[in-house]
Amino acid sequence: MAAISVEPCTFALFGALGDLALRKLFPALYQLDRANLLHADTRLLALAREPGSAQEHLTTIENHLRRHVADADLEPAALGRFLGRLSYQHLDFLQPEGYLALAEQAPAELPLIAYFATAAAVYGAICENLDKAGLAGRTRVVLEKPIGHDLESSRRVNDAVARFFPESRVYRIDHYLGKETVQNLIALRFANSLFETQWNQNSISHVEITVAEKVGIEGRWGYFDKAGQLRDMIQNHLLQLLCLIAMDPPSELSADSIRDEKVKVLKALAPITGDGLSTRVVRGQYIAGYSDGKPVPGYLEEDNANAQSDTETFVALRADIRNWRWSGVPFYLRTGKRMPQKLSQIVIHFKETPHYIFAPEQRLQVGNKLIIRLQPDEGISLRVMTKEQGLDKGMQLRSGPLQLNFSDTWRTARIPDAYERLLLEVMRGNQNLFVRKDEIEYAWTWCDQLIAGWRNAGDAPKPYAAGSWGPMSSIALITRDGRAWYGDI
Repeated sequence: MAAISVEPCTFALFGALGDLALRKLFPALYQLDRANLLHADTRLLALAREPGSAQEHLTTIENHLRRHVADADLEPAALGRFLGRLSYQHLDFLQPEGYLALAEQAPAELPLIAYFATAAAVYGAICENLDKAGLAGRTRVVLEKPIGHDLESSRRVNDAVARFFPESRVYRIDHYLGKETVQNLIALRFANSLFETQWNQNSISHVEITVAEKVGIEGRWGYFDKAGQLRDMIQNHLLQLLCLIAMDPPSELSADSIRDEKVKVLKALAPITGDGLSTRVVRGQYIAGYSDGKPVPGYLEEDNANAQSDTETFVALRADIRNWRWSGVPFYLRTGKRMPQKLSQIVIHFKETPHYIFAPEQRLQVGNKLIIRLQPDEGISLRVMTKEQGLDKGMQLRSGPLQLNFSDTWRTARIPDAYERLLLEVMRGNQNLFVRKDEIEYAWTWCDQLIAGWRNAGDAPKPYAAGSWGPMSSIALITRDGRAWYGDI
C-alpha cells in the first residue's frame, strides 16, 4: 500500500465525537498516517456540536485511539505526527455561520473531504451550508448509511445532497466493500479462467451468503427497532455481496463500469410476493437463550424495549436472478443477531459431476464448494475431493480444502481495516468501492416490496432462542429445495 500516491487534502469529519468516528474512523486515519499514506500537507478537522474546550475533545480522541488501536501499532512518532495534523472545531451543523470558520481552516488550494458521520436527516443542511460558505465546488462528500428507511426517504436524502454535489463527488459508504476478501472477489472471478468459465448456471448449484452476529442490540434499540434486520443488513451489505458474486464482467475496472453491472443484477432480482412470502422468506426475533454458555435476554427484554415490537432481528430468504447466467440458481441470504458465532461468509456450491463412478455410500459428501470468509478470519477455501491415503483405503474419498488464509499466508502484512481502504480511496478520488444512487434505489425497491408484503399479511416474526441459527422455518426454507445451510452446528 505504501507505493500509492495520495494528494494532500483537508479531511473534515462531521460528528467527530460519535461512536463511529471514535471507534473506527480516527483509528483508520491513524493507520493510514502510520503507513505513510497521508500526504505531509493533509490536515484533519474534527467537527462536532459538543461544547467544551478544543483540547478536552482532542484528548478524548487520543484516548479512544489508544483504546481501539492495538498496542503494537501505537508508535509514539506516528501518534505524535497524527495528533499534530488534528484540530477541533465546535460546529452547529444547521447554522451557516460556523462554516465560515471551517472555510478559514481549509486552504483554498486543497480539496476538502467532508465525511458525514451524522444522522442522514442533516445531510442536506450540511451540503447547503458548505455551498453557502463557498466550499461545495472543491468538496467530496462521504455519506454513511443508513440513507433513509425506504425508497422515498432515501430519495429525499440523495436529492438534498444532489442539489449541491454531482454524483461524481458523492461517496456512499458500505464498509463491507472495503474488506480485503470482498476486493478479492473481483480478482478471483475475473483474473482466473478456472472460476469465471464455471461461474454460471451450468456449473453452480446454489449460493449462500451468511452474515451472523453474536451480539444483540447493544444499546441501539432506538435505531434498530425502527429499522430491523432487513433494512439494517440485507438492503445494503448482503445485496452488495450478492451483486459482486452475480454481476457480469465489467468492461473495465472503472467505478461506473463496475456499478453498471451491479445495477443490472439488482434490476434482475425477482420480486417475492404472494405465496413466496411464506415459502421464500423467514422473519425471526430472538427470545431469551444462551450465548457462550451465559444466559442473555430476548429482544423484547432488552433495555428500553417495547414489549409489543414486531421488528425482526433475523431474516433468511431465497433470491432468484432473472437472467441467463443465473437462471435456476437460488441465492440463499441469511442474517441475524444473537447467532451462535460471528460469521460472514459466502459459499458457492458447484454441481456434481454428471456421471458418478465411486461407491454409492460416499455420494453424499461429493460436491465442490468455494468458501469466501469475510470474518472472523478473512480467506478463501476451495473444497475438493481427493483419495484417502493408505494401501487399505482403496478409492475411498475425502473432502479437503485448498486454502488461502490471508493472515497465515502473509504473516508480515497487516490486513487493513475496511475503513482504511475506503478513506484512502476517497482521498484518491476513486469511486470503485462506493455505492451509486441508482444502486440504492433498486435495492430499496426490492426490499420495500418485502416489507409491504409482511405488513399487508400481518406477518409476525417467528421466535428463535438466542444462541441458535434462527427459527426452524429458516432450515425448512432451504431443505425444501433439497439443500442445507453450510457448516451449521
